[in-house]
Amino acid sequence: MAIPPFQEITLPLLQLAADGKTRSLVEIRPELVRHFGLTVEEVDELLPSGRQKRFTNRVAWAKVYLERGGLLESPERGQFRITQRGLEVLKNPPASISIKYLQRFPEFLEFQSRPKKSNSVDESEEDETQTQTPEEALDDAYQSIRKGLASELLSQVKSSSPKFFEQLVVDLLLKMGYGRAGGGTGKAIGRSGDEGIDGIIAEDRLGLEMVYLQAKRWEGTIGRPDIQRFVGALHGRHARKGVFITTSTFSAEAINYVQTIDPKVALIDGVQLAEFMIDFNVGVSTDRSYEVKKIDSDYFEE
Repeated sequence: MAIPPFQEITLPLLQLAADGKTRSLVEIRPELVRHFGLTVEEVDELLPSGRQKRFTNRVAWAKVYLERGGLLESPERGQFRITQRGLEVLKNPPASISIKYLQRFPEFLEFQSRPKKSNSVDESEEDETQTQTPEEALDDAYQSIRKGLASELLSQVKSSSPKFFEQLVVDLLLKMGYGRAGGGTGKAIGRSGDEGIDGIIAEDRLGLEMVYLQAKRWEGTIGRPDIQRFVGALHGRHARKGVFITTSTFSAEAINYVQTIDPKVALIDGVQLAEFMIDFNVGVSTDRSYEVKKIDSDYFEE
């Protein structure tokens, strides 16, 4: 089955705590995995940020919501146990302990309090159908903004001149650490008779290690023959490393070809190009930023 929403985890979590023992999430998670029949792949699935496992995040928020509703308590850091209210709930348990169910408890309403929304959506219906934890919602919103930016960025790159694009790929490689880490430099050299070489990155000050670039601002698919011509230009310079960057895509034959040849050639398509430009701040600037903070456990050590 798929990873259950956190609102479906709350009741099984409370039931597992019904013995009154003090437990930790580390020891309770395997029991929940067995309860829901999750696979190893589902348990290991990460949030879009890649910083936390999705199931781990949902279990943690199920615990938080139960605590805010007064059904669980934390006797010490990282531990929890059921409260008298939690035991009372389990005497006649609901089908699920949803956000709407928890809203009957004043402590939870205080925790949940927020400005009223101006739209016409019924908040109780919205709470009932909510499947994402706050981190998941934030991650999804970030990924949506990033995807839109990448699309806009690629369109901007495609509308630039070939000369500008050649300089852009040099700037990108330098920002990625090629050349600058070893004190080297980079330059665009695209011109008539360049033999398919549009830029060069010197990875060290003496120019003993060179990376040769080809930049193609194309719409069509780049095929194996295009890569073979680039490899021929690399052989002509006795080069060992090359990067072929395009605003379009590569055919499967082209991708398979570079995996078996020497010199080494890296392929960067339009999607990857936009992603790298965002990651290494080429052609973009920070509009706003948010810090997501957590408790500093070391600070509270006594």
